[in-house]
Amino acid sequence: MILSRSESYIGTLIDDLVTKGTGEPYRMMTSRSEYRLLLRQDNADLRLTPLGYEMGLVPEARYQAFLAKKNAEEAEKARLSTTHVSPEIANPLLETLGETSLKSGASLADLLRRPAVTYEALSPIDPERPQLSRAIRLTVETDVKYEGYAKREQAEVERHKKLEEKKLPPDLDYASIKGLRIEAAQKLAAVKPLTLGQASRISGVNPADISVLLIYLGMK
Repeated sequence: MILSRSESYIGTLIDDLVTKGTGEPYRMMTSRSEYRLLLRQDNADLRLTPLGYEMGLVPEARYQAFLAKKNAEEAEKARLSTTHVSPEIANPLLETLGETSLKSGASLADLLRRPAVTYEALSPIDPERPQLSRAIRLTVETDVKYEGYAKREQAEVERHKKLEEKKLPPDLDYASIKGLRIEAAQKLAAVKPLTLGQASRISGVNPADISVLLIYLGMK
């Protein structure tokens, strides 16, 4: 089982220690992860419970409870996106929150994306909302508010996955690769990365070096 940088902070920690090394005690801080918007505390169960279940670490009852929570979150996000309110209903609330008034109807999800609007603040104009736990409400609000940023971060994850899929031979002679800088060849030889993705995160290896490796692998 390999936990990737985009799945967990422990995946970031392990990858950092393996590829970058450390000359002093390592502290796992959120700023060390390039995917910290995806690695939130409130969505840890969504990221790791399926993996734990697959590995036999999560009992059936807990997994079913997880699925029920996940389905409730997805259903609520869909409801917010399809429930629309008129300016007459929404504007009094928006004015009290210091937000710009609507000129035409908008979905509850659109309103929730506004900085001053919270999920709880929408309750006066959302009488049909279901009774949900605080954990579900928090995840729904965060997912809706930061949906655009999360999508861009997920696209970056998918781009890096392609590099992770390109394997590097463990006995590759980097010094013999034409166009590869001496410093990069030395760092690669010392770490012996398993994939291009891992190689790209080694200190001293830059994007140009990765391009050289891509060309080299394409010629093999």
